[in-house]
Amino acid sequence: MSTRIDRLRPVLDSLEIDALLVTDEINVRYLSGFTGDSSYLLISDLRTQMLSDGRYAIQLASECPGMETAIRPPSQMILDLVQDVLCNSTYKRIGIEAGQMTLGQYRQLCHKCPDVHWVETQSVVESLRMVKDSEEIATIRKAVSIAERAFQSLIPMLSPKWSERAIAHELEAKMRFLGADAASFKPIVAFDAAGALPHYHPAEVFFPASGTVLIDWGANFEGYASDLTRTMTIGPISDTFKRAYQAVLEAQLAAIEAMKPGAHGKEIDRIARESLGKSGYGHLFNHGLGHGIGLQIHESPRMSASCEQTLTPGMIITVEPGVYLKDEFGIRIEDDILVTESGCEVLSGLPKGLDDCRLVL
Repeated sequence: MSTRIDRLRPVLDSLEIDALLVTDEINVRYLSGFTGDSSYLLISDLRTQMLSDGRYAIQLASECPGMETAIRPPSQMILDLVQDVLCNSTYKRIGIEAGQMTLGQYRQLCHKCPDVHWVETQSVVESLRMVKDSEEIATIRKAVSIAERAFQSLIPMLSPKWSERAIAHELEAKMRFLGADAASFKPIVAFDAAGALPHYHPAEVFFPASGTVLIDWGANFEGYASDLTRTMTIGPISDTFKRAYQAVLEAQLAAIEAMKPGAHGKEIDRIARESLGKSGYGHLFNHGLGHGIGLQIHESPRMSASCEQTLTPGMIITVEPGVYLKDEFGIRIEDDILVTESGCEVLSGLPKGLDDCRLVL
């Protein structure tokens, strides 16, 4: 974890600040390895302090050995502890995570520390988090593997008696049984027309005699997320669905093929949209192509038409084009992609050809 803080320190000089107050819980975990909450990090060129409370004294000693800590008593709020620590420092210009702090918190800081010049910063730690180190990559590989194994063990169990909600619950239970901390988000299971709602909530609806089922799921392992989607079919399916499915698959494969260091996120997004457009489905793809995964299920970079981010080795990004036809069906195919020195690697290996995705109930 000290390596991550060392990567952060040069940014302090470029921002002309004496220290950075890290208040976002995920960013605190990324930099320190601390898995608790209600704690801040204060990082300067030569010093790192964890500001926390007595509930976490033992945990901090275990998870962050050797780190300097300031522990507040139960009678004190954390912003009061910030005030106490800064009163005993020489810091004059301190960066705050403007995107993670409320206006109320900022006003309290200004009131409690009137001699400090608070400097707004944006996505300082998040920019570091975009590129995963070897430990993070290995952990995400495990999260992907758990999600895949859970899915593979679920499919043979399914029958017409299963509802969307039951499938979602069983999938999450299987991921936990295989070692996941939890699902990385509530699994989406959508039959037929419900699949056209990208963030649908599973209901007590049972398998159709024939039709489609879209399953979007992921495992959280040691804090890191995976994110996969497959669209399955049951019984006879229409030619309309077959054409749309093939179009989505071709768009995904084209986008993945273009992923390499130096490529721009918006260019990858454009390739997928043009592929769908040539097939006549471009107007039915109504969200970004993908997003980074890591300690959060959605993090930078976001692959969309507005993404200026250049792909860098170590980034792990979903590629998930979709076609959504109101009152009929939704199709989405999603895999987790690692950008490598020479191109990219698809971390997920579940089959996704149309014939591979037929359910026999």
